[in-house]
Amino acid sequence: MPCSVLVVDDDVEFRELAARMLGAMGLEVVGEAGSCAEAQAAAEELRPDAALVDVGLPDGDGLQLAERLAALEWRPRIVLTSSDPDATNTADAQGLGAVGFLAKEDLLDGTLRNMLTGR
Repeated sequence: MPCSVLVVDDDVEFRELAARMLGAMGLEVVGEAGSCAEAQAAAEELRPDAALVDVGLPDGDGLQLAERLAALEWRPRIVLTSSDPDATNTADAQGLGAVGFLAKEDLLDGTLRNMLTGR
């Protein structure tokens, strides 16, 4: 069974691109969200194995969202991303319970799949 992923980003075009990219990696995108509130509700309903979360969201901070999602009872794997490569770093992301941070420009290098699946 493929790893299920929730994609969280306020840019609809990026979410669609990410969904296609993750699907091509053999992962199953089970939902998309454009805000912190949508993401929290979708995560609780869909119980994804992992989430790709943009750092900058319109109704809050993706870093705080990552911390909340990582604390859910089934402990989904959270990867933070941003178009700004300096938005955060892996050490800070891990301090919030995420598995790491990848700039959007680095999402295709193969690391993302490993981070989301833990393999």
